[in-house]
Amino acid sequence: MAATTSNDLICFTNCFLPQEDGGLIEKDLWIDERRGVILDAQRTFFLRKERPNTIIDLGGNILSPGFIDTQINGGFGFDFSVYEGDDQTYRDGLKLVAERIVETGVTSLVPTIITQEKAFYPKLLNLLRPWSPPRAAHLLGWHAEGPFLQMSKRGAHSPALIIPASEGFKTFEFIYSPENLAEAEGWLMSGESTLHNTVGVRIITAAPEVEGVMEAINEASKRGICFSIGHSMATTDIATAAVRNGARCITHLFNAMPQLHHRDPSIIGLLGASPYLSPSSSAFLPFPSAIISALNASMSSLPITKDPLIDHISEAFDEIKTPPQTPMLLAERAYRKSLLPTGKSMSSPDSAAITAIPLGSRQPNESEPKKDLTTILFDRPFYGIIVDGIHSHPNSVRLAYSAHPDGCILITDAMKILDPHLKDGVHDWRDGRRFYKEGDKLYVEGTTTLAGSVVTLDKCVRNFVRYTGCSIGQAIVCATYNPARCLNIENKKGTLRAGADADLVVLDHQGNVLSTWVKGEMVWARK
Repeated sequence: MAATTSNDLICFTNCFLPQEDGGLIEKDLWIDERRGVILDAQRTFFLRKERPNTIIDLGGNILSPGFIDTQINGGFGFDFSVYEGDDQTYRDGLKLVAERIVETGVTSLVPTIITQEKAFYPKLLNLLRPWSPPRAAHLLGWHAEGPFLQMSKRGAHSPALIIPASEGFKTFEFIYSPENLAEAEGWLMSGESTLHNTVGVRIITAAPEVEGVMEAINEASKRGICFSIGHSMATTDIATAAVRNGARCITHLFNAMPQLHHRDPSIIGLLGASPYLSPSSSAFLPFPSAIISALNASMSSLPITKDPLIDHISEAFDEIKTPPQTPMLLAERAYRKSLLPTGKSMSSPDSAAITAIPLGSRQPNESEPKKDLTTILFDRPFYGIIVDGIHSHPNSVRLAYSAHPDGCILITDAMKILDPHLKDGVHDWRDGRRFYKEGDKLYVEGTTTLAGSVVTLDKCVRNFVRYTGCSIGQAIVCATYNPARCLNIENKKGTLRAGADADLVVLDHQGNVLSTWVKGEMVWARK
């Protein structure tokens, strides 16, 4: 299959290359094996006056950029959120996951930690600096999911550890430590093996309606941190304001957020937002601090019930069911009530003028200058979505992709028991409990309680093709180029551009992984 000689050039031939628009073209790809980068074939031939002497015939299969998983909690028995006091043991766990996960086509991942005790954050985030173990996937940085979450949408996050950001970004620094939130270049340069880690990623998932979070978004974004909206009850106005402040992504779409409502589509509705803020949107509050306060105040009165099928196991599942009505109705009702004289009710005559205000609108201020909102551009955020058939129904997946294909990012949100070789049946778990595995579903033994999912990212790609009807090339984009764009690393990862890292995965046309390459070296092949 391969004939190796003295030069360091490799040519992959007889293969189809995924394009950034989702197409597939039959074309050769040249890489520099020594430097581990993709080459411009014509320029390289012109400069070096030589052709690759290592030719690899891929038999008509697909040569894709390596997959990128931006939200993964662990795998192969190791949990990124568990630190037992020994740095080397933790790094050994990271290395194990990075070495094993390449068989699923993943060549880069962002380890995710859920809500922790405050004392653990500085240590964990420091240990999760970018690292590329030999013959393993790149560990790009960290994804901190919590602790600034909406209590009613906390999923499996510990309620005792969820807090507000009372002093805005200062609270972020107090929790995560200033060193971990330094400016992008300073943070990257301060780590070990700087010369080998030119790509670094930091993601924070938080609820923008929680006290102080909205004010922190802009500063986090300025420092190169990707802010993602999640575990939130944000209304459409609040979610829109968060994006305008710098939020770039939505965490596990459909999960741990309000259900879609036609009057206030909330976070999910951002997928359908116009690229311009039209004049009609002036009826909505662009940064409604009063509504945020009212929404938070209304949380304690929401008629919520615990979902009997969910048992504090999968962090993405809602622990409680929230009513299907729009949260804006509750929040604005509280807001209007706050405008009434003390002691008056919403049914009093004094409330007539207030109740006449259309939902979502605000009282005019004659001193405010009129703005032409058609000139304000609005970029819809990216969104992560778990395509395991459990966290989101296939129809919901197709609905989201149809609305905003360019923002779609496939994620696993996998737990530490992720292992494609784990057989169906009963397995030991923790605290004396056991679980029953059936395909990608996990149940607490002897119950119908879902214990989450162990889907792999290559399986998500295959599922995505079936659920949406898109091509394999389009599905690949959602696991490569889209997450790279969201993280602003598309010149190095998730692409076949010249100069990008030669992180590659060979797939058949059904999306099954045949071999995986990291920095120009084959690190796994199907036997």
